[in-house]
Amino acid sequence: MAHARPRVVIIGAGFAGIHCARRLKKAQVDVTLIDRSTSHVFQPLLYQCATGLLSEGAISSPIRHLTRRHRNLDVVLGEAADIDVDAREVVVDRLDLSRFRAPYDYLVVGAGMRTAYRGNDRFARFAPGMKTLDDAHVIRRKIMTAFEMAETIDDPEEQSAWLTFAVAGGGPTGVELAGQIRELATRALEREYDSIDPSRARVLLLHGGDRVLPSFDEHLSSSAQKALDKLGVETVLGVHVTGVGDDFVETTRKSDKHKEIYPARTTLWTTGVEAVPFAATLARALGVEQDRSGRIPVTDDMSVPGHPEVFVCGDMMAYDNLPGVAEVAMQSGHHAGRVIADEVAGKANRAPFKYRDLGTAAYIARRHAVVQSGRLHMRGLPGWLAWGVIHIAFLAGARNRMGTVMNWSATLLTGSRRERAIIYGDTETARTPYGHWER
Repeated sequence: MAHARPRVVIIGAGFAGIHCARRLKKAQVDVTLIDRSTSHVFQPLLYQCATGLLSEGAISSPIRHLTRRHRNLDVVLGEAADIDVDAREVVVDRLDLSRFRAPYDYLVVGAGMRTAYRGNDRFARFAPGMKTLDDAHVIRRKIMTAFEMAETIDDPEEQSAWLTFAVAGGGPTGVELAGQIRELATRALEREYDSIDPSRARVLLLHGGDRVLPSFDEHLSSSAQKALDKLGVETVLGVHVTGVGDDFVETTRKSDKHKEIYPARTTLWTTGVEAVPFAATLARALGVEQDRSGRIPVTDDMSVPGHPEVFVCGDMMAYDNLPGVAEVAMQSGHHAGRVIADEVAGKANRAPFKYRDLGTAAYIARRHAVVQSGRLHMRGLPGWLAWGVIHIAFLAGARNRMGTVMNWSATLLTGSRRERAIIYGDTETARTPYGHWER
């Protein structure tokens, strides 16, 4: 018996998935939203959760709460494992190791990307990336444990290694993370330890390019570099990280292959992303070829070539060289929802996707950020204020917006950071490159 209304399955409750669901809220369809987490996470502020400025609750909202007024939507906790194109069903793994099949008339995939180690997956054990709340928790534990260990160690060299933090990658995430670690050390922790001076913490920003923030205008990149220098971040340009261990990071200079080893107990990875494993499964099933990062090509209506019923949005799609940023995910997800809603309503022609570049921004230090939107370039205090307004505007939920503003204000006035809780023994847990936990 045919289903009464078209069924839409959305994989991923990130920016793309949530905005697609919102567009379909009043459409004559039944929507199933599948995600491996119970919360939608505002990824642009993950680094602030990792450095104790914001709580996980401030940057995440329960998916069921966000969609509580969607009468045509069901939420499923699970992970897409396979797809049957002929039967039009997605195979979903559940927490109890059972599987079920989710039938679809339209499929929207916004599963995002994961941290890429460029063939060096062994680095993941020592250098966590930052794409999920779990990642932010791991990084917070590593950072706070480093200060606690340094406090109880007498050997100067070993103490120095615990107080050395290496960040691989000079893009927005790397710059923001490096700056926040220095601010944490020089402001929030300055008077809290007896045996060490946290302001001595050494933060290394290791980047393969010739300038930080290469996607920004050179003047903004230069401004960011000056702010990092003033903050005390040591920027090392023109190098690749070629080795990571429990107590060291190794770099190789691109120009002459010179190797340098830094004693460092904390290395964090923010360079490069790749598609999640389901992308390869989907590509094989649909008969399309992924690009170098594993992304899936789409047409101008966000559907996969030869499969008008399957849409890929956000970071996982390859279209017109668009970057993997939140705005692209939001707009592409919304467009896929629009195409489906229009088609169900009887509209024959599909509208092409038109991306509106609203700009990019990066937080460098308190009272200093850089913002680039077309010809509009802002830096310093104006950039910092614009950065705050932009992030509050896109943060999901009025409660989260108010809480984040209050937290930022309290930190600005007092310098303290209250979201620093860790539990003894957590640092013994390491993650594999695929996000699973092992002892």
